[in-house]
Amino acid sequence: MAPTSTPQTPFGRVLTAMVTPFSADGSLDVDGAQRLAAHLVDAGNDGLIVNGTTGESPTTSDVEKTRLIRAVVEAVGDRAHVVAGVGTNDTRHSLELARAAEEAGAHGLLTVTPYYNKPPQEGLRQHFTAIADATGLPVMLYDIPGRSGVPITTETMVRLAEHPRIVANKDAKGDLGRASWAIATTGLAWYSGDDMLNLPLLSVGAVGFVSVVGHVVTPELRALVDAYTSGDVAKAAEIHQKLLPVFTGMFRTQGVITSKAALGFQGLPGGPLRLPLVGLTAEETDQLKRDLAAGGVQI
Repeated sequence: MAPTSTPQTPFGRVLTAMVTPFSADGSLDVDGAQRLAAHLVDAGNDGLIVNGTTGESPTTSDVEKTRLIRAVVEAVGDRAHVVAGVGTNDTRHSLELARAAEEAGAHGLLTVTPYYNKPPQEGLRQHFTAIADATGLPVMLYDIPGRSGVPITTETMVRLAEHPRIVANKDAKGDLGRASWAIATTGLAWYSGDDMLNLPLLSVGAVGFVSVVGHVVTPELRALVDAYTSGDVAKAAEIHQKLLPVFTGMFRTQGVITSKAALGFQGLPGGPLRLPLVGLTAEETDQLKRDLAAGGVQI
């Protein structure tokens, strides 16, 4: 069973969108995934997102996705929420992934806005509703128009929030005004999906983070949210400012690339990338090391 949740924090407060470790030959590294999951939970994560974009979901097979969920649930499922990314731009495929994730033991589903085919809002409503109807698992929406091309409007969010299993939203829209209105009107648990905006989103009602930089600074993210929720906003701001070089450095290029590089610096599982993603250049590697060091990360 997953850790206890509340309606306010259905997946906890600090979650890392975990990379998918690969072996040197490019195959799924199940043992590495379990070791990395345990490391991240030991560091203070309440949950892990597997098979998200940071998990290279566009280039892993359905069989690999299921194996990964089972492995991570086996490793940490008794002490962390394991949330499976199941969103695609094909509703039927998403339903298959959702049912497979439930069978594999996932505690929740992350469903990204369908990308590339740019559906209208009614299409989004029906897509997300179909996924929520497909299993008994709680659902976190994922609103990231920079990747999907289409935002989820506040009006659509309000309608989706009526579904008993649609309980949260991962916000990577980068619009604090829209987030404020959506938080106020939907009642959904709001999670920052943009590390640079973790603290600002808390200030307008978010409950936590789905983080990429959590691969390297989970204890600091935990300290930040704990300080904020205990009323020590000045301490939270101090931590936020200390982490600015990390936030900047980890997103100078694609987050999977920097996350796997940073894990490699620390001797943790990550392994190679799958094309079309490619590793950092020597210059980019040196820059990332400088950025991490400036943010206090030991490498």
